[in-house]
Amino acid sequence: MAKPRRRQAGEGGISEYQTKAGPRFLIKFTAQREDGSKRVVLKRGFTTRKEAARALRTEIRKAEVGEWVEPSKQRLDAYLAEWIQGQRLSPSTLSSYRKNIRLHIDPYLGEHMVARLTGSAVDAWMRKLEESGRADGQGGLSARTVRYVYTILRSALSDAVRQGRLAVNPTDRATPPSPSEARPPEMQAWTAAELNRFLAWAEADDRDLAMGWRLLAATGMRRGEALALRWRDVDLDAGRLAVRRSVGVVKVKSAGEQLVEGPTKTGQSRVVDLDAGTVAALRNYRAARGLLTLELVRDSALVLSGLDGSHRHPERFSRRFAGQLARARKALGEDHLPAIRLHDLRHTHATLLLADGVPVKVVSERLGHASAMITLTVYQHVHPGMGREAAERFAALLDG
Repeated sequence: MAKPRRRQAGEGGISEYQTKAGPRFLIKFTAQREDGSKRVVLKRGFTTRKEAARALRTEIRKAEVGEWVEPSKQRLDAYLAEWIQGQRLSPSTLSSYRKNIRLHIDPYLGEHMVARLTGSAVDAWMRKLEESGRADGQGGLSARTVRYVYTILRSALSDAVRQGRLAVNPTDRATPPSPSEARPPEMQAWTAAELNRFLAWAEADDRDLAMGWRLLAATGMRRGEALALRWRDVDLDAGRLAVRRSVGVVKVKSAGEQLVEGPTKTGQSRVVDLDAGTVAALRNYRAARGLLTLELVRDSALVLSGLDGSHRHPERFSRRFAGQLARARKALGEDHLPAIRLHDLRHTHATLLLADGVPVKVVSERLGHASAMITLTVYQHVHPGMGREAAERFAALLDG
């Protein structure tokens, strides 16, 4: 009987060893570190010699072409703390990443070695979040939130692969909630009559707050953009305003909250034309504020500031809207005024314009979308009869 061929230098080796579960196999090969030095690598746990041989060939091939990555001994929580420090993101996004890492990644996966994190472990983590991931202990996280946290981990580990700390990204082998499962809450929009009804009631109830609601509904601005608007951005004579920045809440552990101004969501400024009614309302609003103190109407002053001239808190601003809307529905009748969120004033603006035939490109520019395709995707429900209208117009062309 012929003896097995001895492996040559550089070919590695396979050895059998015994465990309580039966025989197992390990592979042994030599690889080169980034600094040029060499090390002998052992990998255990293969259940068959064939499986071990296949793994050995893969590792040898990686070592030969310089793709072999030395396993990192760093814990995931330590790596994420290092990774987040190097990210060039807006303050609000950085704050959100840190919060989600602290609440939803570190407690579950932080003790894992980066190099030993597996796709199945990532899957188990996401299912745990779905079942009981809320920080207050009151149930699981939504599919949308789980997918968001997953994308943070995926981004961090993709950088680890790019930096040579990992050979493969384990999140590539995991199954997060699908985009359809993680879609945002269904948008609501008022009709023109409902919007007009609410604005009239709000004007009589609280003129100061009503100006904010009207400005959002008339321009389609995002909440943070409106709260960062300054009088120098508004040209009442020309009937337009410039959206240049946004304000958001940045929450830092042990340091409380801060309101921080930054660029718009897309990083681009835009100009939005105003209707005559909104221009008149802004003139009256500015005149009334000027009677309180000239500091509130200087060019550098915030249009929708508090009486002390400071930024309004975005989340409290939304709660003020919800409270006033609840009173309006009670006064006007719930059947006459559906419940919506503050952000739905933006949807109302877009929906009313699109339904009235304003070109998508124009609406997209007013909203500050990165492209008209985004507007089409978000508001594709607005024109359920557009296909029928197109068909009838084509038929009319054929009939002369």
